[in-house]
Amino acid sequence: MRVRRTLAFIDISGFTALTASRGDEEAVEVLTVFRNAVRQVCARRAVRVAKWLGDGAMLVSVEPRPALETVLELQHRARAAARPMAIRCGISTGSVILLEGDDYIGHSVNLAARLGDLAEAHEILAVPELVPFLPAWGVVLSCRDVSVRGLDGMVSVACLGLPARPADCPTDPICGLPLSPEVAFARTVSSGGTLLFCSDSCLDTWQNRTAAHPAG
Repeated sequence: MRVRRTLAFIDISGFTALTASRGDEEAVEVLTVFRNAVRQVCARRAVRVAKWLGDGAMLVSVEPRPALETVLELQHRARAAARPMAIRCGISTGSVILLEGDDYIGHSVNLAARLGDLAEAHEILAVPELVPFLPAWGVVLSCRDVSVRGLDGMVSVACLGLPARPADCPTDPICGLPLSPEVAFARTVSSGGTLLFCSDSCLDTWQNRTAAHPAG
């Protein structure tokens, strides 16, 4: 069956070197933190972890926007973690074949994987078709042409990320992403003041928690 999906390949940059220099036990600790973050973010933003790939994962989304929000948040979390790690990502979108209900075959899958291999530490490389779906709080940091193994000619890609914001910038109370009022998806007023949210998924999570624990 042919379907349209957005696919992302994300992994820990330099994981092999980390294992060699710090040992298997510490590498497993880093990998555990990474996988827990991937599970939490994907569950909240309705993105599926299609498969784990050692120190990485293949993510699949029906719509482009949640996939972009997911990889941007994971990039932010990796940088802001108590033990920061460098992750990289390749992301593409297009028509693919859904095989046996749980696997995806097609050019967009291969391209996302190749872009993930080409990305440097802390980079998200995306096909230009995804730029219009970028959330208001995400930015195109740069654009360039890359040579992709197995493809003729050069491929144009956009490097995505978050803009620099001041240290005292407000943050989404759910995901922790820094936001300014002009790029927030939504806002609400609480006893502590005005809260900014990056997406409907974070806003829904906040409202559900508030409904479950009104005194809090």
